Amino acid sequence: MSRSDRLTASLARVPLAQLPTPLEAAPRLSAELGGPPIWIKREDLSGLALGGNKPRQLEFLMAAALADGAQAVVTTAAVQSNFCRACAAAGAKLGIKVGLLLRGTGQEDLQGNYLLDKVLGAELRFTDTQDPYDPRIPLWLDEFVADFTLRGLKTQVLHLPGRTGTLGAAAMVCAGEEMARQFADRQLVPQAVFTAVGSGLTVAGLVLAFKALGLPTRVIGISVQRPASFIVPLIVERANAAAQLLGLAARVDANDFDIDDRHMGGGYGVPSQDAVGAILLGGRTEGLLFDPIYSGKALGGMVAQLREGCWSGSAPLVFFHSGGAPGLFANAAQLTQWLPK
Repeated sequence: MSRSDRLTASLARVPLAQLPTPLEAAPRLSAELGGPPIWIKREDLSGLALGGNKPRQLEFLMAAALADGAQAVVTTAAVQSNFCRACAAAGAKLGIKVGLLLRGTGQEDLQGNYLLDKVLGAELRFTDTQDPYDPRIPLWLDEFVADFTLRGLKTQVLHLPGRTGTLGAAAMVCAGEEMARQFADRQLVPQAVFTAVGSGLTVAGLVLAFKALGLPTRVIGISVQRPASFIVPLIVERANAAAQLLGLAARVDANDFDIDDRHMGGGYGVPSQDAVGAILLGGRTEGLLFDPIYSGKALGGMVAQLREGCWSGSAPLVFFHSGGAPGLFANAAQLTQWLPK
C-alpha cells in the first residue's frame, strides 16, 4: 500500500498485489484508431496468479476476514470466474481454506480459471444455476459454511450483497486514487476511463474516487453481463455504501458515469465477434492480451465509440485493463470461428 492512499487509509489490508500497476501509453493502438491518445492502466499486471483487478479487492476482503478470525472463506461465481481464481490464490498465500461454489456442472473442460482453481487448492462445489442473483445461492453458501464449521474452521462468506460488495468497491477507490496520482505525474487529464462492467464494483470505486478528488475524468463502463437499467442502480448503491464506509463526503448518482450495454453479444460468458476483433487489435498493435468475456468486450466497446466519433481532441482516453487472461485459453474453441485461418 502506498502512503498516498489516503482515501482508503482507514481500512485494513493484507499485501497480495504488486502495486501500483503501470499506466502505459499505447501509441500504435492510438494511431490505428485515429482518435485521442490512448493509455492503458495495466491492472492485469497486479500479480497473484495471473493478476487482474481482483487481487486489489482481495487485499481488503481478506484483511477483513482475518480480522474476524476467519480460517476459511467461501464464495461463488461462474466456472471461469477471475474472482474465484484470485480468491483461491489469496487463500493459498495466506493459509486460509477457500471453498468455491461454481455455476456449472463440474464436467467443463479443465482449462482457464477452472484449472487454476484446482491447482491453487480450492475446494470446489457446483450448482446448476447460471444466474448470479439466484435466491438459492445464499442457502448453498450457508451449507458450505456449515460443512467447514463442522471441520472446526471459522468461515466467512464473500458474496456481493452487503459488506463484500462495499469493501470491493472501496478497494477500487484505491485504484482510482492511484490512477489520479499517475495522471498528475504525467500531466494528463483524461477525458474518460473505460472498463468492463460485471458486478459494477470497479466503476463504483473509480467514480467515487474521481468525484472525491475533484477529477473531471468520466468513467465509461462497458457492460458484459446486465443491461444498464439493472446495473446502474447497483453501482450507485455500492459506491455510496463505500463512501459511507470510508467516511467520504462525496456521493455518487446515476449522472456521474455512463454504462454502454450494447456489447454483451450473446450474453455473459459468450465471446463475440467484436470482442475477438478487439483482442486481435490490441494484440497486434501493442502486444497486449485481452480475454473475450470481460476485457475484450470492454475494449471492443471503446473501439466502437471511437469509430462512431464519440471522442475527439487531444485529451487522452484510458482503458482500465482488468485482466482475465485465463479466459482467453478457456474460450479457444469458441474463438476459432473468428480467427484468421
